[in-house]
Amino acid sequence: STMPKQMSNQLTIKNTGESFYVDTIIAAHHGQPVSFETMLEDLAGVRVVYVGETQINSHHHLIQKRLIETLHQQHPDLTVGMEMFDHRYDPILAQWSNGTLDREAFIEKSHWKVRGTGWRFPFELYAPIFETIQMKDIRLVGLNVPGWIPAKISASGLTNLLPDERQMLATEIDTSIEDHRTYVEAVFTNNPHHQIKSFDYFYEAQCAWEDTMAESIVRKLGQGPMVVVVGNGHIQYKYGVPNRAYKRNQASFRTIYLASVGAEVDLDLADYIWVTP
Repeated sequence: STMPKQMSNQLTIKNTGESFYVDTIIAAHHGQPVSFETMLEDLAGVRVVYVGETQINSHHHLIQKRLIETLHQQHPDLTVGMEMFDHRYDPILAQWSNGTLDREAFIEKSHWKVRGTGWRFPFELYAPIFETIQMKDIRLVGLNVPGWIPAKISASGLTNLLPDERQMLATEIDTSIEDHRTYVEAVFTNNPHHQIKSFDYFYEAQCAWEDTMAESIVRKLGQGPMVVVVGNGHIQYKYGVPNRAYKRNQASFRTIYLASVGAEVDLDLADYIWVTP
């Protein structure tokens, strides 16, 4: 093969062969690096800023913290929406923001560590984000579906949810987006260990997740902009959460995808691709 060997200390862009080092921010519309300040000027005018992550990458959480801090300087009425919490937890999140809970109490009350419904990644990884939110008293809201629901949908479909569970999800759940379906099908096929029999049910669960987060964003968007902290898979190519939220409220948005060196990615993965360790 005449393909150049993948540079492990750089991120390569598919079809262009161009490679970039850590801390480069690539703007998709022209495929070239831009400064943090230039990106910030663009973000200043939009309503929703999605910042993806690979959950276990501590560098990603530091970038999210920096963006939250910087955007809060420009917009004191900023909201942060997080995938890490089910959308019913806002009263607990508000107590964290206004400083009435210490870390231990917050971890308990938010059920962060509860097996099956909590977040399976160490709180420490997210601590820089949470500390900034508390220090600046930034409005924090939850976006996710209650943790036990996706497994039920994957096993027996949306129609068999209990009525009160169905009401915890987005009213409209769109399973007709072909590109998204193709991506989820590849994930499903590449994980043969799962016990789920029906891909259709599995896909319904994924869409319930995307659309409920989208609906939460629309419902909880305040006067100011919102920074959405969410896994990269939910924002790539915009077919997960971003386009579904946009379809509901036409609020302008940008996506920032955090991509580690050694990978090869499509330029149209997001509005901005930020190269990280």
